[in-house]
Amino acid sequence: MKTVMVKTIVSACKSLPGLLLLATAGCASWQAPTQLDDARLQERAITETIGDVTVKGAVLSIAENEQFFGVNINEQGVQTVWIEVANNSRHTLWLLTSGTDPDYFSPLEVAWPFHKKFSSTYNDQIDQHFDELSFENPVPPGVTRSGFLYTNPHYQTRVLNVDLLGQQTLYPFTLFPPVPGQLDEERMKGIHLIVDSAMQHSIGSEALLRDALEQLPCCTTSSTSESTESPINIILIGDLVDVASALVRRGYRQNPLPVDATQIYYGRPPDLVMRKSGQGGATSVWLRAWMAPFSYQGDPIVLLQAGRPVGGRFTEAKSANIMLHPDIDEIRSMLTQDMMYSGGLDKLGFVAGIPPVTTDYMSKHLDTQRYHTDGLRAVMFIITRPLSLSDIQILDWVPLLERREAEAAEELSRENNEQTVP
Repeated sequence: MKTVMVKTIVSACKSLPGLLLLATAGCASWQAPTQLDDARLQERAITETIGDVTVKGAVLSIAENEQFFGVNINEQGVQTVWIEVANNSRHTLWLLTSGTDPDYFSPLEVAWPFHKKFSSTYNDQIDQHFDELSFENPVPPGVTRSGFLYTNPHYQTRVLNVDLLGQQTLYPFTLFPPVPGQLDEERMKGIHLIVDSAMQHSIGSEALLRDALEQLPCCTTSSTSESTESPINIILIGDLVDVASALVRRGYRQNPLPVDATQIYYGRPPDLVMRKSGQGGATSVWLRAWMAPFSYQGDPIVLLQAGRPVGGRFTEAKSANIMLHPDIDEIRSMLTQDMMYSGGLDKLGFVAGIPPVTTDYMSKHLDTQRYHTDGLRAVMFIITRPLSLSDIQILDWVPLLERREAEAAEELSRENNEQTVP
């Protein structure tokens, strides 16, 4: 039956009416590419070595996608990444794709949009080609293996996590390969200059650090006026590789939009912007990041304005009227928990620095005050993973957790008293 159907389709393709059925009858003539030399990828790949294991990584351009796959995968909202692992250790290693992207795409999932109706042979060829080019687990000792991963897009510069798991061993790599055609070299140079300057102004003690963080400017301003915008409500401290890795492991990706440039802090728009997408691609949380002008014991300090839209994940993905959800403390809590589960959170504390705003005050000043907050910033110290939840040290700067526990106990006592009143 299958042979008869294929012959019928081929015959139809030779006629004019058959050409009109091209999109639905499987008349396309895709062929597996034969030019599969990865020399150019090898040449421009970012390389890192930990112990006896070396990893290389590169993001494919549109031309390279077509060279290896015969189609432009980017058009489907997928970013193809080339990985090479040279395993000179004594362990068999497994690449954990969820560490690279919690929402990664499988090879057959990426191949599916390029299928044609009523053409199983054609579709099988595409599936086989994508599958064969994909990175193959595991990597035995003494073996070098390369292949492709299919991920959600990062823009400008890719934050590429490669977690290699062996017997009671983890090799955590984080590479920063540029995205072809998108790298903003001037912006990256500016970030490096800020970080280098911050290293010259390093704070040595936690007490001095707390004071410095409390004295930071409260909020951003608008690029079109001097009006106060949203607060800087989260601070991450650590090597930028560890900070970036922790965020990526929880689904945050570089994705700057024009609206982000309207937020000004220290006289400039955000140095970096990351987003975590929700259902249907809707923005769930955005993180606008500025490098602080000082460091802590040689580690950079990243200042974040964390927010999410009213409606959260149910906001239309391409809505032009995204409004800040007023409960910014909830957003702070969400990111704090994300970092707890990232495996890189070492210490957690809270500092003042934002004028508290009650819900009542906000409701009476909606024209100027679009959020409410207890006025605290979450401060998180990030180190190289892996850590467990029980490893996290809670600093007693501002005892927010104890305060919440006391409030809960007071509420419970009040409810019990109301139930016993005759």
